[in-house]
Amino acid sequence: MMPDFARPTLVAFALIVSLQVATPLPDVRPYLAVIEKQAGAVGFFAEDGKLLGEVKVGSFPHEAVLAPDGRLYVSDNGVLWMTEDKPGGNTISVLDVRSMKKVDEIDLGRFHRPHGIAVLPGTNRLLATTERPAGLILIDPSQRKVIRDYDVRGKSPHMVIPLPGGEWAFVSDTDSDCVAAIQLRTGSTRLIPTGARPQGAVLSPDAGRLYVVNTTGNQISIIDTRQQSVIGTIPTGKGPGRIAITPDGKTLIYNLQFEPAVGFADIASRKQTAMVALSGRPLSLTMTRDGRRAFAGIQDQDKVVFLSVRERKIERVMETPKGSGPDPAIPLENQ
Repeated sequence: MMPDFARPTLVAFALIVSLQVATPLPDVRPYLAVIEKQAGAVGFFAEDGKLLGEVKVGSFPHEAVLAPDGRLYVSDNGVLWMTEDKPGGNTISVLDVRSMKKVDEIDLGRFHRPHGIAVLPGTNRLLATTERPAGLILIDPSQRKVIRDYDVRGKSPHMVIPLPGGEWAFVSDTDSDCVAAIQLRTGSTRLIPTGARPQGAVLSPDAGRLYVVNTTGNQISIIDTRQQSVIGTIPTGKGPGRIAITPDGKTLIYNLQFEPAVGFADIASRKQTAMVALSGRPLSLTMTRDGRRAFAGIQDQDKVVFLSVRERKIERVMETPKGSGPDPAIPLENQ
């Protein structure tokens, strides 16, 4: 028989255990979705770098866009490098960020090697570039199909940037050294000559300027989106490929694949003002909505570099799974 003096101790212990079991674990939401190009997956990471989940998608995914409803659309390109002469894949993987699960897949039919992808403003539709055949497609995720395609009048369409209002979209025709301005209602296309091998681009906050990095030209072309012409350039370091702009519209941040580094340019003076050296070749550059932090993926080292935009320095380096081959890291703020 249990002595009376022991009963309170056991009751208290049982109460503590029951409270511990009943208390839910903290809700750790993903901070970044990293497109793991070589692994054919998307990794979800906490802000401290902890891997929370990994989801298989199509082979060699290249780009992704986060929609307002919390879905992440991933272009399943199917080849590692755009220079490869292969048919590649023809799907868009659909992931739910909150559950960190793949929830759908959109078959693109005859359109292969989807690459750049964006949400068409004011709609739930998607725009995506395709490399086989070269073009731009409009996708309705609710119907799970392509509903229209556009002639980009160039080779190797890479990234797509739609204007607010959804009337125009700009596509970088990398192997044609130009940007295609496409009127989405009529399908008419106007070509804007740029520097050599245009790739990533970003709009100014007022959407009046489009800043396009030219990877071989080592410069940024400044396009007036209303005149649809180049009005200036900004010299950069070697091999800019992706680009972001601070919310105040004053500073451009871009990866430099052949330095390797991340570069910073002052828009007012049209000069590169800083470079942050990296340990390997960065293939991507993304930034948080508030402009405080940028991310560069080093594919061949399985690393994502966190950079302070204000201090122009590396905050830390996040390791991704071995062989993952990280490309863009998509910030998941407010998800």
